[in-house]
Amino acid sequence: MTLMEHLRELRTRLFRASVSILVGFIASFFWLAQHVQTLLERPYCQLAADEMRQAGHGVLPAGWQCNFVQLGVTDVFVLRMKIALYLALIIASPFWLYQLWAFIAPGLHRHERRWAYLFVGLAAPLFAAGSVLAYFVIAKGLAFLLQFNGPDIKTTLEITKYVDFITGLMLLFGVAFLFPLVVMLFNIAGLASAKRLLGWWRVAVFLFFAFAAIATPTADPFGMTFLGLSLSALYFGAVGFAFLNDRRRERRQRAEFGDVADDETSSIEYDVEPIEEGEGAGGLDAVAPSAPVSRPLPLDRRYDDST
Repeated sequence: MTLMEHLRELRTRLFRASVSILVGFIASFFWLAQHVQTLLERPYCQLAADEMRQAGHGVLPAGWQCNFVQLGVTDVFVLRMKIALYLALIIASPFWLYQLWAFIAPGLHRHERRWAYLFVGLAAPLFAAGSVLAYFVIAKGLAFLLQFNGPDIKTTLEITKYVDFITGLMLLFGVAFLFPLVVMLFNIAGLASAKRLLGWWRVAVFLFFAFAAIATPTADPFGMTFLGLSLSALYFGAVGFAFLNDRRRERRQRAEFGDVADDETSSIEYDVEPIEEGEGAGGLDAVAPSAPVSRPLPLDRRYDDST
């Protein structure tokens, strides 16, 4: 394909992906965004309801509602559109990922396609697991953060900042859970062996717990410890994959090159097979002498009157 044909195909793929996201956005805005917003509001509303039960001796006051504040006229509308866009990207992900893959796949080798299938198949559940973990950590974190409010302070959260806080934390945890894929990529590319990755486990565990201490919004040991242990377990799982991949690569090299190490030259066999005598070319016929070239006619005698 020429460059213009590639650009036309890219335009077609992007248009189809955009249409799928637009359809998912419209469906999410009218049918799903409100339910997801209620789900995101639940951690704070559950905490507020528990506080009201404690103040009312285990009974909620009649007509009590979980209220948020809207500072701008269009804040809730824009928030609903943002949630619908997030949902559209998730719902339409099989289609727009297929369009992206259909554009990239013809330029990949067979083994590269196999690894791409593995990475995409692992990335989606890992990201979802990190997001779900962040949602439960938020429920613990809000209780810690709001306990500093005194009796003279009435807490009423602004809806857009609250939802941005939750979605940002879920996105951060989801991306953090993709780190083992980076470790696997280093091993597949031959940049780090399994033994080297295992030798870095102390540094990796320290960095995981430091990240957990910074990323979690609460200082209680539960959230930080759970996130740090989860990332450490994923790292050791990636190291286990690296050991299997190194063993598979070793078997393939042994089958191709024998037991010769990477820094060792292979032995050369000097058994020379005798060369059989070939047939003679035979005699050559004599070249006939060239005939003399006749002298061309004058210009005025080459054509008749009609030509």
